[in-house]
Amino acid sequence: MEVRALINIFVPIITALVFFYMAMEIKRVSKVRALIFGEIGYKKVFTAFLMFGIYFATRPLQNLIGPHPWPMIINSARQFFLMAVIAPAIFVSILHWVPSEKGTSKALEYASFAVGFFSALIFILINNVAIDGSKELTNFFGMKVYDAVWFSSSQMRVELMIAHLITQLISPVGFFVLSASYVRHRRHNYILSEVYNLMPLKWKYLETGLVVFIGAWVLAGIAAIFGGYYTYLWLIYFGGSIIAGLIELRGVQLPTREAPADMKNLK
Repeated sequence: MEVRALINIFVPIITALVFFYMAMEIKRVSKVRALIFGEIGYKKVFTAFLMFGIYFATRPLQNLIGPHPWPMIINSARQFFLMAVIAPAIFVSILHWVPSEKGTSKALEYASFAVGFFSALIFILINNVAIDGSKELTNFFGMKVYDAVWFSSSQMRVELMIAHLITQLISPVGFFVLSASYVRHRRHNYILSEVYNLMPLKWKYLETGLVVFIGAWVLAGIAAIFGGYYTYLWLIYFGGSIIAGLIELRGVQLPTREAPADMKNLK
């Protein structure tokens, strides 16, 4: 039983700490590199990683506050935050952090948040229909750990489960796919690679981290379709998120060029 508590309480907190640390590293290196690559991009990436940390850190609340409807309410709030705010914010921040020669279109930014908002809205509506109960997973040192239950008092509707997963395929997964594709394109067409010769490698780490994210979330979705919404599938995306975060952290820490003079005295 303690394994369930580990998955629902401690693993999300560990994941959150990885992203909080990433945000702090972004802030640290931006003291100098923002002067070279632009302050807006670093600020947006810092904010995106910080919000991702908050998203994971609040996961235990979904299981600890109480029985139904609390798991559904907290899940809906967290997923709205992820789908309507975090995922499009990550996409937009990467557009600024890995800028093109033409800059970033404001229309594209607004459209990204609009898509995320409507995807999140549909997700929440399906949650309200499909989640009609909860179950006690375990009692961990006096704390009852609950999980939401789909169709506990009605027949399962497969079309709602599929629609539920499609909304998440749009946001956050779709935004991560767009982000990874954009980073891949930019790192293969970087005109200053002879000066900042490690930038393509930094972006490769970023791209790889995004691909790991995508793989973990898609795999968790497939597991949900064929195995149902059970506790252990969440370990797939928690584990994938930790691995992706560590990969991206390596890219953040990597200098823009070999033997960078700008980082010698940075603490």
